[in-house]
Amino acid sequence: MNLHQEHHFEAEICQHLGANGWLYAEGDAALCDRTHGLFVPDLLAWVEATQPDSFQRLTKTHGAGLAGVQAERVRKNLNERGTLDVLRRGVEMLGLKEPLALAQFKPALAINPAIQASYAANRLRVVRQVAHSPNNPKAELDLVLYLNGIAVATAELKSDFIQSVHDAVDQYRFDRHPAPKGGMTEPLLGFPGGALVHFAVSQSEVMMTTRLAGPATTFLPFNRGNAGGAGNAPNPDGFATAYLWEEVWARESWLDILHRYCIGKRDDKKQLKAVIFPRYHQLDATRRLVADVLANGPGQRYLIQHSAGSGKTNSIAWTAHFLADLHDAEHKKLFDSVLVVSDRNVLDAQLQEAIFDFERTTGVVASITNEHGSKSAQLGQALKDGKKIIVCTIQTFPFALAAVQELAATEGKRFAVIADEAHSSQTGESAAKLKQLLSAQEWAELQDGGEVDTEALLAV
Repeated sequence: MNLHQEHHFEAEICQHLGANGWLYAEGDAALCDRTHGLFVPDLLAWVEATQPDSFQRLTKTHGAGLAGVQAERVRKNLNERGTLDVLRRGVEMLGLKEPLALAQFKPALAINPAIQASYAANRLRVVRQVAHSPNNPKAELDLVLYLNGIAVATAELKSDFIQSVHDAVDQYRFDRHPAPKGGMTEPLLGFPGGALVHFAVSQSEVMMTTRLAGPATTFLPFNRGNAGGAGNAPNPDGFATAYLWEEVWARESWLDILHRYCIGKRDDKKQLKAVIFPRYHQLDATRRLVADVLANGPGQRYLIQHSAGSGKTNSIAWTAHFLADLHDAEHKKLFDSVLVVSDRNVLDAQLQEAIFDFERTTGVVASITNEHGSKSAQLGQALKDGKKIIVCTIQTFPFALAAVQELAATEGKRFAVIADEAHSSQTGESAAKLKQLLSAQEWAELQDGGEVDTEALLAV
């Protein structure tokens, strides 16, 4: 009965994806490369469709052996650099002048026809019952999600008729070890070259992890919530977890998550130590905010409340980057700079690190600190230079506000301000300056005894 129920649960997910922009076919599991953890036909088809000149050179060089050479090269890079970096930066191949791209994500300005064509050519595939292990021939993963032949997610499914989501979690923890003793590293389960995220899914709940570590693996909830509580609300049209494959795994959404939400965290030696994948409430909050800004333009105010431990710092970092890159329907940038204001030096350092992790490009993020002279001078210069994101403390904000008002009046520039922890220590002159962002009515209410009690106030 249990196998029967899981079989139908699995089939429903795959059939939905197959009807909505994903590739899905019975028997695909036989084409999965157990040794390299790749779906090689999609890898070759992607390269041929999007980089025909490179494909011809590689075919001329390697002939019938191209599939094996390509798989070896990609797997080597996955193991050394990590899946996220390979998808975003490609791999170098002997005989090619530039790296071979392995995915095309949507740029902030999607107006280049060639890039649009490559984006449309991305091959998303879901495969059932994948025999993935070089150590255990009988081990199978319920679902593997591939992008252009590279595994980006796995999922273990459980039917609520017999088991719960925690049984799927335990299956990962006890039966899906990424590097079993005396065995080879598992291509789909190992870090950093395996799938970016692993989902434990039942018909009522979802949990996820980005790094398997045997019994020590930590899973986080990936639920939408139920009337302010944990879990998921009943779905009158199907399973309570249908949002996972109908919304999160939807083609545009999934490519956006891989492109803009996944973050590689590195240690002091620049080695990848973790991958951050957004939880559902983080996806929901940031996407709804961006959609409203696009619909209503600058000048709005938003309140986002996070409970302790729910990833507020990353939510702020995602929001800052998305607003900094936001363009309207006429391809005009909506904000010249985004200011992130924190009221605690420790959290300020965490914010700086999180925001920098998103885009390791010099000059994108400016941090206003004591290390580089006058803070007010740094702020003014960063604003004038149009730095995309500027991180400062509440004590420095009055200088930023004056500069923002001047640049808005003289040059017509527009700014977004993200104020973190707007309720705690933000009193006195600095807080009063921050509250100038409020409307006249809101300010009058404050003066009349009202209050703004928030964890994160965003004015754009």
